[in-house]
Amino acid sequence: MAYLGFGKPFEEQPYKGYADPLNTVAITTRFVVEDKHDITFVAYNKEDNSWQFFSNDIVEDFEEVMRIVKLKDIIVSDSSILEIEEIPDGFCAVRESRGANWKIEKQP
Repeated sequence: MAYLGFGKPFEEQPYKGYADPLNTVAITTRFVVEDKHDITFVAYNKEDNSWQFFSNDIVEDFEEVMRIVKLKDIIVSDSSILEIEEIPDGFCAVRESRGANWKIEKQP
């Protein structure tokens, strides 16, 4: 179904400064989507066109806590990620907590 009868459906369209559509894959954890912990680490994988959103939680078994959601779901839960429109390949965005400024850094 086209959005208002024209073009692509809403979720297949980019959102504001993001070049990716709202239905782009986002990898996160239950800590972020279910427990609503602050997102403190963001990375973008250009190879498979996916985003990664993590909190400061220590993870012992990633497969147990991993969740795959849409970019839209992350934006709805924490709109401050809209401050990050582009992350260069090999870099990530980090911050201490939800109210802190994002810093773009080389990935470890």
